[in-house]
Amino acid sequence: MSFPALEMNPDFKVEVHTTQNRGFTPEEIAERCANKIISISDSANPAIQAQAHAFRQHIVKVLEFYMREAIKSDRTTVYNAILDSGNQELAELIRRL
Repeated sequence: MSFPALEMNPDFKVEVHTTQNRGFTPEEIAERCANKIISISDSANPAIQAQAHAFRQHIVKVLEFYMREAIKSDRTTVYNAILDSGNQELAELIRRL
């Protein structure tokens, strides 16, 4: 059985992001997400570039806000699950995070 050769987009690239002894912050993830959502051409009109950069920064702030809300919501879910399992002390530690 043979398969046709895969053609890769010449713009294809792989990025690796790491942290040491911690996870990514909402700010770091928001920046990465905004970079995937919004692309700003180097050859665009400078006024359009400035507008795109301002819009990108607004999107980063919106993403940060909603990621923090998702984290709080998940902690509430974890807190309630642990509380329901009868471990009130551990649930309280989670709530304080």
